[in-house]
Amino acid sequence: MPNNLTTIQNIYAAFGRGDVPAILEHITDECVWEYGLAPHDIPWLQRRTGRTGAGEFFQTLVSETEVKSFEVPSLLATDRLVVALVNIEFLVKRTGKTVRETDEVHLWHFDDKGRVIKFRHCADTLQHARALQA
Repeated sequence: MPNNLTTIQNIYAAFGRGDVPAILEHITDECVWEYGLAPHDIPWLQRRTGRTGAGEFFQTLVSETEVKSFEVPSLLATDRLVVALVNIEFLVKRTGKTVRETDEVHLWHFDDKGRVIKFRHCADTLQHARALQA
């Protein structure tokens, strides 16, 4: 059985290095990225599909924001789910406004081969939307 907790630790380490290809190795072609969100205009929190969609998320994140700090103080795991609590601060480039999230929840769902099949940020979307307003 794959160790999904270790996979997530490796994904976050790759994120810290800016190594998106290493992250995408763990994503299935069928992955639903940002599942279950209500429609909104936040460009980095849009529903996407597969490795290509996950890659688009990271491209959008880099083009739209500048991450100032990122830490993962807690990870919780079951057989097919890892929940991460994330503290993040980033600047929205087009407005210069800052978003600070404490205990933003990331939900990582896995298939039986240890690959990510579903992912979602549970974020303060109102704060993100306000940071996009001029």
